[in-house]
Amino acid sequence: MNVYDFHVRQMNGKELALSDYKGKILLIVNTASKCGFTPQFEDLEKLFQKYRDHGLVIMGFPCNQFHEQDPESNEKILEYCRSNYGVTFPMLAKTNVKGPQTEPLFRYLTNEKAFQGFHPEHSLTKVLEELLSKEDPNYAQNPDIKWNFTKFLVDRNGNVVARFEPTAGLKEVEDCIRKLL
Repeated sequence: MNVYDFHVRQMNGKELALSDYKGKILLIVNTASKCGFTPQFEDLEKLFQKYRDHGLVIMGFPCNQFHEQDPESNEKILEYCRSNYGVTFPMLAKTNVKGPQTEPLFRYLTNEKAFQGFHPEHSLTKVLEELLSKEDPNYAQNPDIKWNFTKFLVDRNGNVVARFEPTAGLKEVEDCIRKLL
């Protein structure tokens, strides 16, 4: 089994087979429009522009599960991302990335790559750790996505090769992408 075995919903409601992306490098990201990490859209778009001709596809999956930071409709989310951050990479339908209604793709991704821990020097690490510890003192032991802008890097064969928590620097993400080019 690999990422190509899954189907996801596009913002228009139509199903998309991830097998359509065979041979591409995928960066799958759960996103939110009203989050402290939302400015990452700009850097993700820069990565997409820089490497799309080399086979990189970034796929954004809006999610409203982390303190309701993406409550709008798919259409409004897409418009926001395009008008505020110039997003041209594919944005898919709003998705559940944790809990009992987890999208099968995200269940697979988190089973393939467990929680990596937040970057100790990031300004939001302490806030996230305190917040998550209140909800679950053992949050770090389960593989679930902890917050918006968690990223999964998939190689050209559909294998999940890396997971980046939202506090990881985009330079680290780019370095891993370049190794796969």
